[in-house]
Amino acid sequence: MTHSRRQGPGGDDRALLLVAGLADLAVSTIGSAVGGLRGLLGRSDTTDLVREAEQDLQARGRLALDRCAHVPPAHLEVLAQQVEARRAAEDGDV
Repeated sequence: MTHSRRQGPGGDDRALLLVAGLADLAVSTIGSAVGGLRGLLGRSDTTDLVREAEQDLQARGRLALDRCAHVPPAHLEVLAQQVEARRAAEDGDV
């Protein structure tokens, strides 16, 4: 899976990043998230915190997708490319 880097995520990309970020957050820090929510209820700067949380979740989502999206090349494909390169080198020497 390859993807291009753009200035900002589009609508679908943004939603996917948010969902992936939420999933990563839920798996890694569910206990501390529940405790943190209790402290947020009485804060007056909740809007700023929500905005920062959204940015953090997008960053987590981007990292989670990048972790999952990196697939090493197939072993047999690498071997076939090496054989092809050797044959081409041998044909050039003859």
